[in-house]
Amino acid sequence: MSKKVPADPHAAIYTTAGGVEDGELVIADHVGDPGVEEAARAHRVPEGPLTTSDGLPLKTALARAGGRARRRAFMLVFPLLAFILLTFVAPIAQMLHRSVYSPNFVDDMPSLVSWFSTHPKGSKIDETAYAALVEDLRLAKKNRAAGIVGTRINYELAGSRSLFTQGARKAAKLKPPYKEALLALNPKWQNPALWQVMRGASRAYTGNFYLAALDRTRNVTGAIVPVDKDHQIYVKLFKRTLSLSALITFLTLVLAFPIAHLLATLPLRYSNLLMVLVLLPFWTSLLVRTTSWMVLLQSQGVLNDLLVAAGLIGDDNRIQMMYNRTGTVVAMTHILLPFMVLPLYSVMRPINPSYVRAARSLGATSWTAFRRIYFPQTVPGIGAGGLLVFILAVGYYITPALVGGANGQLISNLIAFHMTKSLNWSMAAALAALLLGGILVLYWLYDRLVGIDKLKLG
Repeated sequence: MSKKVPADPHAAIYTTAGGVEDGELVIADHVGDPGVEEAARAHRVPEGPLTTSDGLPLKTALARAGGRARRRAFMLVFPLLAFILLTFVAPIAQMLHRSVYSPNFVDDMPSLVSWFSTHPKGSKIDETAYAALVEDLRLAKKNRAAGIVGTRINYELAGSRSLFTQGARKAAKLKPPYKEALLALNPKWQNPALWQVMRGASRAYTGNFYLAALDRTRNVTGAIVPVDKDHQIYVKLFKRTLSLSALITFLTLVLAFPIAHLLATLPLRYSNLLMVLVLLPFWTSLLVRTTSWMVLLQSQGVLNDLLVAAGLIGDDNRIQMMYNRTGTVVAMTHILLPFMVLPLYSVMRPINPSYVRAARSLGATSWTAFRRIYFPQTVPGIGAGGLLVFILAVGYYITPALVGGANGQLISNLIAFHMTKSLNWSMAAALAALLLGGILVLYWLYDRLVGIDKLKLG
């Protein structure tokens, strides 16, 4: 026992050599002193875990309170989360699934699918294969599915739909040996490429649509090879889409930077008035704005009439600015310009003008002050506006469809064609998935080069 010298001579409190054990204070002297006993009781630490007023352990009570707060916060954001899942995540997931899933051939040609499953690649196409084909053609005729099956094969081998519909109509009259009967009906049935495509279609899940989206196909041995040059259209459209989107992004940046700078430096009463003019296109229908450009840019339009009236061009030498890339670039630059102005304005407005004045006072030229002081502070707005405009330009459909013509079409127009005309939804999904992958790569590059945390939209 060691004695602690108290400030009050009437309170002599002793502790063990190891200090206070189990929260007990040991009273050595003046045990009967009421002041000492009251002080000991005030400093006594209760035994066991801390509890609330209703006897619940404090740790459990805090955990329950935290759980209730988390559940309350989750219920507040649940409607927005459900909306995003139903309208954004679910459609993208369905699109990605559709790009590799095509069950039409598998569902309507079960006998031939079974033959492919028991005969590995490279097996000879014998009489049993033709017998299974005839049996499935009869079933397709009965179920009215010959057109569906033929369309599925026609996606990868042009001219196959009529082959299947013809075979289904006459399959009931075919007699063994079925190979000779089918070849007599149409010699195309022995085409090795046809059987290779049918083997690929015998699996519901396939990556052939992605190969087609990259202008690739499989030959008779199953190796991946480029398609004929006359049929290479998708890669060209991807390149055109990316190049035109980059050009439109650059043009909007060149036009929007001085506009945003003017809005940021003018007094607030004037900048608000000009901001209304910037936002005015948002209050006008996209279709109206696009058709207005059609009126302005056509050969007999307003712009050509003004050039002829000014004597800059002859009446028989009018400039063709419609149904080509020029019309697409002009119309889309005008439509997407506000999406570049607003992010730039949001980062330019807070910039203190005294920074540039200080640089000028230290001997920097106007160009040096802009390049080293002002411009670096606008990079987050440039990145945000550039990403926004580029992504919107990549996926634009209405404007290129109306003013682009054959040379101004983008990949979005081909996706719409497969969705509405050819009904090849798997091909449309594969093209859209590749486009989505390109956008994600762009985000990754921006994050590595600039930093996504520096992105500012407002």
